[in-house]
Amino acid sequence: MLKTTISPIFSSFTGKPKTSRLIFQAFKVVLQDTSPSARRNASTNLTTLHQGPPTSAYVHLPFCRKRCHYCDFPILALGSSSSSARPSNVYEEGKEDDPRITNYVNLLVREIKATRTDFDTNPNLETVFFGGGTPSLVPPKLVSLILETLRLNFGLSPDVEISMEMDPGTFGAQKLKELMKLGVNRVSLGVQAFQDELLKACGRAHGVSQVYEAIEFVKESGVENWSMDLISSLPHQTLEMWEESLRLAIESQPNHVSVYDLQVEQGTKFGNLYTPGQSPLPSETLSAEFYKTASSMLRGAGYEHYEVSSYSKDGFKCKHNLIYWKNKPFYAFGLGSASYVGGLRFSRPRKLKEYTNYVTDLENGAANWCGNGNVDLKDVATDIVMLSFRTSKGLELKEFGEAFGSEVVSSICKVYEPYVESGHIVCLDDMRREVMSDDFKTLVANDEVKIEDHVRYLKLKDPDGFLLSNELISLAFGVVAP
Repeated sequence: MLKTTISPIFSSFTGKPKTSRLIFQAFKVVLQDTSPSARRNASTNLTTLHQGPPTSAYVHLPFCRKRCHYCDFPILALGSSSSSARPSNVYEEGKEDDPRITNYVNLLVREIKATRTDFDTNPNLETVFFGGGTPSLVPPKLVSLILETLRLNFGLSPDVEISMEMDPGTFGAQKLKELMKLGVNRVSLGVQAFQDELLKACGRAHGVSQVYEAIEFVKESGVENWSMDLISSLPHQTLEMWEESLRLAIESQPNHVSVYDLQVEQGTKFGNLYTPGQSPLPSETLSAEFYKTASSMLRGAGYEHYEVSSYSKDGFKCKHNLIYWKNKPFYAFGLGSASYVGGLRFSRPRKLKEYTNYVTDLENGAANWCGNGNVDLKDVATDIVMLSFRTSKGLELKEFGEAFGSEVVSSICKVYEPYVESGHIVCLDDMRREVMSDDFKTLVANDEVKIEDHVRYLKLKDPDGFLLSNELISLAFGVVAP
């Protein structure tokens, strides 16, 4: 379940362990009215990007064998006695399914069928992402029912990317092959660590032996596109342990690696036991070292660091997650999931009873899940800044200036001038060649020059700029929505 802690947009996203307290932490910023220049110069280029019909869908399957100690996601813990929760469970035709899973999937299908849009055209879905929870606990025949419902209601592109989060110990080679026959063509494997003591400490339901078993299942089944999740800053985790996990991940040869820094949340077991930055959790200095080490080792192994937490081999970026980073609309279905359609970010209830009532209201036409495209420009502008700085591409100044005004671009550049000089922010021209800090300083000082005509992109330096992202993005917020 893709989830980070950025406000206002990422608090509604759904994903694995939350992004670092160092990297893209929640911004408790009170945003007032958008600046006059932003309102006056708003164009249809960026501000209407959200108004088109979605081509992506997130589907939340909330089942887990047990709740991990760091997890505050909306999940349904099945317990180890459930037939679907047995290690390396292989679905067999006629085998009794857990009624909790069956009932939920039927409810989910009702939501999909009741979701109607008023777009003039409805293009086929190009990405579908099954997140959780642990979606690999769901029997293939129920996954098939969901995909068929999506196909009938929205259509599926012939080359649709269908991703599924899977945990070691919840699937075998046969079950994975059945899922692949249904169209699942991308696997996100929730490894998290290669040390049994760390997995046990954070309440994971699998051990290292099951990690290696799952990797073999993925390779044996012929999955060509698969990702591995790792978590840093776990209790008692040392730099040596982290380096070992990264090395073993690289040796496993996934096409994609997602690296998350542990975020301790109130209400979780970790939230009750630990204080961030205090032993046995790593200090912020050590957490920063974990991040730098991941960047160095993964890039050294040929992975592109294309997003703050994401690394991929050439041609294997997660197409679904790119929809989020590009601020494009997407559907979402299921408990606690959040969609972005018609300019509205809408979160479904996190409790099953309330979610059931929501689906009934949706069927009766009493629930408004889709916006009308009339959004506050300050939200669009701040979303674009946050999303852009998550990526290696960075903030595209020319488009941003066309949408919100050259004055806003100029003000952003002025507050960033010291960080360009320090090397935390990199300036690039339209050919993505670096603009030197002295040249940037000259442009900023000249009020007669449109900076975006000479500097096309601002991006955070990897890794040092990413580690200052909280401060840097909050500075931009002060300009966009003072």
